[in-house]
Amino acid sequence: MSYDVSTAEPVIVAKDLAKSYRQFDHPADRLKQALWGQRKTYYKGFDALKPVSFELKRGQVLGVVGDNGAGKSTLLQLVCGTLLPSKGHVSVHGRVAALLELGSGFNPDFTGRENVYLNGSILGLSQAEISQRFDEIVAFSGIGDFINQPVKTYSSGMMVRLAFAVATSVEPDILIIDEALSVGDGAFARKSFDRIMALKEQGTSILFCSHNLYQVEAICTEVMWLNQGRIEAFGPPGEVIKRYEAHLFEVEAGQDTQRIDHRSPDTSDEALLPGQGVHPKFTHVQVELDQMASTLTEVPEGQTGQSVLKVHAHWRCVGDLPPPSFAVTLHALDGRMVASAGTHIDQVELPCRQGAGQVTLSFDDLALLKGEYWVEVYLLCENGVLFYDQRVPAARFRMTQPDFALEQGLVHLPRNWNSE
Repeated sequence: MSYDVSTAEPVIVAKDLAKSYRQFDHPADRLKQALWGQRKTYYKGFDALKPVSFELKRGQVLGVVGDNGAGKSTLLQLVCGTLLPSKGHVSVHGRVAALLELGSGFNPDFTGRENVYLNGSILGLSQAEISQRFDEIVAFSGIGDFINQPVKTYSSGMMVRLAFAVATSVEPDILIIDEALSVGDGAFARKSFDRIMALKEQGTSILFCSHNLYQVEAICTEVMWLNQGRIEAFGPPGEVIKRYEAHLFEVEAGQDTQRIDHRSPDTSDEALLPGQGVHPKFTHVQVELDQMASTLTEVPEGQTGQSVLKVHAHWRCVGDLPPPSFAVTLHALDGRMVASAGTHIDQVELPCRQGAGQVTLSFDDLALLKGEYWVEVYLLCENGVLFYDQRVPAARFRMTQPDFALEQGLVHLPRNWNSE
């Protein structure tokens, strides 16, 4: 059951919160500044975060988006208390769990058990409370007997699993997430995602910073766009992200670089602990335009209003997970997404049979006007938020418009004319 935020009290209140740094051109300038004090200035001021004010109520999910260097990480650290503000103040009411640099606070010479007690204490738990939660923490992390081994013998994945299990075991009032809605790989990625979503449903307030605009729009109740340390926009996810995407398009259109994908994360596989499962994964993806193969090197040509684009996909399922959802996006050559379709949007169920699933998606009478396009294909969790696998891009194709020679734009829309 989701938490009602209509009458909730704020758990985070930031008033004119700002952070500045001093930048010295030479190491000796630091000494000169210390000797001269305020009488002379040997540094340049850099405002990582200019005065910002906002509130986060219990049960709300606030997304934070912005370019690299916009001040997002600085804001999260100020809320966590790992940085002190240069101006303003932030009030935090409740227990905070931060998924920032998981495992960075572990002592490598301590065993996993000792680090659980150490980090649990830092997060505000008593020894008795940690002992009460200890077995569940170890079981959730899945590291088994390694809990009694020094952390320096752990793989990075094992350390992240244990750190996540500790951080989320404190039953936080506020959860701060930097980038990922899940951690680890395979089965643990799904477990961690489910735990974060469960905390959200229980009324935990979430501050979620990410470049994945799709996930931000999917789970957030409000979004803040930071631009060069200032709040550029604050409001409903759809409105703010639309403005931010327009900004990204303007920036990227003027750069001679590869397109930056702000919609989907990397889903590359990592090593799994023995005995753990894997997430659903594509086994075959095939794209056709008018029954002609469409790949990254084979680029067929279709006609506006006549061609049929088909996407065939096969994947392996994981027995203990719900059947996945499937999505396709179509992009113009400049990177703009021009259309999308998803089974989680159209409420189409994709059953798994004998450990496998498949689907064919058809775009009939393709309305795209002349130009080159590419297809991206995604496999997601059943509610379309957590990414399992992707083919980005999966195929390319071109369109011509002999029947609509002078028509401009991206798509041909059906219409009727009446001169009476």
